[in-house]
Amino acid sequence: MSTAVSPPAVGRPSPADPLRAWASPTTWLGAAHLLLDVFFGFATAFLVLFGVFWSVVLLPFALLGVPVWMLTAWVSTGLGAIERTRYRLLLGVDIEAQPMPPTQRHPLRYAGALLRDPGVQRRMVHQVLAAPLGALTSGIVYGLLAFGATLLLMPVAVLIAGNESAHLFSISLASGTTRGLLAGVGLVLLLVTPAVVRGLVTADVAVARALLGPVPGALAARVGELERSRARVVDSVEVERRRIERDLHDGTQQSLVSLAMTLGRAKARYRTEPDAIGGLLDDAHRQAKDAVVELRGLIRGLHPPVLSDRGLDAALPALAARCPVPVELTVDVPVRPPLAVESIGYFVVSEALTNVAKHSGAAHASVTVTESDRTLWITISDDGRGGADEAYGTGLRGLADRVSGVDGQLSVDSPAGGPTVLTVELPCRLT
Repeated sequence: MSTAVSPPAVGRPSPADPLRAWASPTTWLGAAHLLLDVFFGFATAFLVLFGVFWSVVLLPFALLGVPVWMLTAWVSTGLGAIERTRYRLLLGVDIEAQPMPPTQRHPLRYAGALLRDPGVQRRMVHQVLAAPLGALTSGIVYGLLAFGATLLLMPVAVLIAGNESAHLFSISLASGTTRGLLAGVGLVLLLVTPAVVRGLVTADVAVARALLGPVPGALAARVGELERSRARVVDSVEVERRRIERDLHDGTQQSLVSLAMTLGRAKARYRTEPDAIGGLLDDAHRQAKDAVVELRGLIRGLHPPVLSDRGLDAALPALAARCPVPVELTVDVPVRPPLAVESIGYFVVSEALTNVAKHSGAAHASVTVTESDRTLWITISDDGRGGADEAYGTGLRGLADRVSGVDGQLSVDSPAGGPTVLTVELPCRLT
């Protein structure tokens, strides 16, 4: 939420004390700010319009306009940061920045996200309008100063010089009444100038908040999406809990029951036929090993120990080796991410490879895990039939919910006929 430290130039001093308002430095800071709007506005408008123009002109030429547009959006973001700093230093007004869209590896998608982002659009509108609005507001302020000073000082100068034939704006200054009236009007204009400065600065701040600050409703929409995502995560956790319960009941529990029964039979026969229990003990040994294997598989599905001990570099090769579809694996993460990000990344790869094996009909898959700009990038692709849809597939939607839990992004490109490319972006501060 945007907050403001209201300095005297914005909210005080009171118009009832115009002399004190004239002496206040915040009045002059406000006037300087309005004048800077003109010069800074012309510079920002030129840069933004220049970039937008060449983005459009170069777009048909091998999409050369795409990098120009992305550069323009980044320059606009930097200029917006400078503008917010100017508001804070001169006026004491803090304007919270609207976050940029998350970066994407696909240039066209990222350029489209920048083009559709309301924060980018509003910021550029402000940078284009700053010059004409600044020219208008500073023209009013400095016009009042110049006109008021002229009306006040000209009659006084005529009186001192004794030149009663002088005229001001075709008005004869021969009459003392006329000179006094004009001087009075000039004094009034000068006295109300601080109030005009305050009003124009307040309006300028309101425009800046509307165009440079967060998009209205963005926070509420974000909170709503987080609440929905949290509800889906809770549901998925409950589904996972029931799956574990079912696996324990149908798998490990049955193996242990069978083991107990075999040992019971061996115990009963030991008293009467001690030489005949060798086969039963062999069965019990095999059943115990089967139960251990099932437990290991269950634990591995939850969080493999090798992931905690050695990270994704060591855990993902075993995951790829168990996939029935041949997987080409590339992992380039020099420094381990936080454990939560690492765990989500492992689960994403595990679930994605399971989907490849079950649904894609692919003959080959690839997994690439890299880190750049404090972001863990995971790309899973296959040459299957395609047609995967994040909006309707519960598995993909569950992955998206898990990824959003750490403010990550998941995108799916899966045209009918394939190939399918799943890209996951997990922001993290590498430790």
